[in-house]
Amino acid sequence: MPKYQYTAKDVAGKKKKGQLMAADEAALYELLRGENLFLISCRLAQKKKKNTYRLNPRQLSEFCRQLGTLLGAGVPLVRALNLMQSEETIKPKQKAIYENMIRSVRRGNSFADTMKDQGDAFPELLINMFRAAQESGRMDQTALRMAEHYQKEYRLSAKIKSATLYPKILCGVIVVVVMILFCYIMPKFMDVFANLELPAVTVALMAASGFMQRNWLWVLFGIAVLYVIAKAVLELPKIRLEVDRIKLKIPKIGILIQTIYTARFARTLCSLYTSGLPIVTALQVSKDTIGNSYLESQFDETIAMVRRGESLSDALAHIDGFHKKLAGNVAIGEETGSLDTMLISAADNFEYESEQAISRLISFLEPAMIIVMAVIVGMIMIAVMLPLLNMYAEIEASGTM
Repeated sequence: MPKYQYTAKDVAGKKKKGQLMAADEAALYELLRGENLFLISCRLAQKKKKNTYRLNPRQLSEFCRQLGTLLGAGVPLVRALNLMQSEETIKPKQKAIYENMIRSVRRGNSFADTMKDQGDAFPELLINMFRAAQESGRMDQTALRMAEHYQKEYRLSAKIKSATLYPKILCGVIVVVVMILFCYIMPKFMDVFANLELPAVTVALMAASGFMQRNWLWVLFGIAVLYVIAKAVLELPKIRLEVDRIKLKIPKIGILIQTIYTARFARTLCSLYTSGLPIVTALQVSKDTIGNSYLESQFDETIAMVRRGESLSDALAHIDGFHKKLAGNVAIGEETGSLDTMLISAADNFEYESEQAISRLISFLEPAMIIVMAVIVGMIMIAVMLPLLNMYAEIEASGTM
């Protein structure tokens, strides 16, 4: 169906411009009449780039909670979306998405298709959940369930950001300390050490200090370039796959990272399966929410095993990088005929364990970063103090002769 760019007038004679999809100009005229607008002119709209604005987990949680509450109270879908977009606290881009959805639903499009038409605004997981809810007639319950899902995802993401904030600050402090030591402190000792025989470590640091003092702008530029190059290289599929695999194998830390990924997958699979989606579809959608390419690459075989009639627990047990308890919990649910209940319990347990894992990661990272900073500063202090101690020792020796 083509999209038209139109100019119309309302009953007060005020001009309004916009875009609408219609079969032809006559259909466009009727659509505008339904909104108390009178068509003046129109033309086929040029195709625009796909909307790349994404709602974050907190916004998705608020969207689902408001929608679920309003639908549960008997408010019609279009009216509910109107109430949501009229709030003053939402961002302009989010408001524009709601307005597009209102127009699309009024034209008779399904809610899931309307969400999909908004580009990257809504994740595939949420679209599939509402598609299943439309068929079952449980849109309000599904919306409230997904509100809880994204609220938990937001809390987990916030904890991870909080856990990595301290190491990032320490890294910045280390860079600043090294720059100050090399550019301001070390040069003050060059005249003192001019006629002394210096240890190799002091010679190396003095050379590095002189280089930094002369070329500090180029050093900063080089660090920025290396960061951009490293980031681009890590985005290469093969490199990213290997890095994601190594992350899961790091001694001590790897098992904590596995717990976080397992919790994310378990919660998504639980939400999809308990909403009535087929297990194969639930697996296909869930794998894209994990955030680890190495784990995601193993799902083709997992899904193929389930399609061949093998149990879900056996299929999940073959995935290298998930917590082994996940397959065990699923097996119990399959044996007792209560897979949905067991998935809910497993998701809750893994989310609790993931929070504990994040706390333990912080306990590893904080002292590690402090030790790194102490080693760097200590090496510089040793390089400065050794020549001074040697000089004092020579003075004492000459004084006793």
